[in-house]
Amino acid sequence: MTFSERCNKIFNETTEHYHEFDNVDATPKNPYNEGTIENLLFKKNWIDAVQWHLEDIIRDPEIQPEEALKIKRRIDKSNQDRTDLVESIDDYFLDKYKDVKVAPDATINTESPAWAIDRLSILALKIYHMQQEVKRTDASPEHLEKCNLKLSVLLQQREDLSTAIDQLIADIDSGRKYMKTYKQMKMYNDPALNPVLYKNKK
Repeated sequence: MTFSERCNKIFNETTEHYHEFDNVDATPKNPYNEGTIENLLFKKNWIDAVQWHLEDIIRDPEIQPEEALKIKRRIDKSNQDRTDLVESIDDYFLDKYKDVKVAPDATINTESPAWAIDRLSILALKIYHMQQEVKRTDASPEHLEKCNLKLSVLLQQREDLSTAIDQLIADIDSGRKYMKTYKQMKMYNDPALNPVLYKNKK
């Protein structure tokens, strides 16, 4: 099983697991041991699934402002958790390939493996929800046709992204590419960096 196949399997299982509850406050049952890459991949997709539905909820035109603000704060925290988890996945790759001899003409990729895997996790959710649209019995034929076309594109996108991830990992393993990671340094959650948060501090 390639690494992307492992990712897709876990992301699909986690997305299905979320929808057993279909509740943003549900407690997941992570079947993978703490400290493993599989455990991190499960956590990553769970965060994405919860945030997906929080983004749906906050767009309810009938939502009360106070509730919307609570959800916005929760989405902000989720974004930070998601970023932290992506960086943990990159730490796994950095450690795994730390002893690889990098070729003199090795190149760097535009994104690290974990940020590509982040997109693969989101794709699992897009595919799941587009599949639900395709199954609707209350939708018009035009809607179903459009959703079928979109689903075909998403499935092709997952196939292409999976191939690219496996190629990137193989290139890092062989020394043809090298990894560099940069912390995202998000500023809006940091009371020392967000002017709105620090300007009134005494």
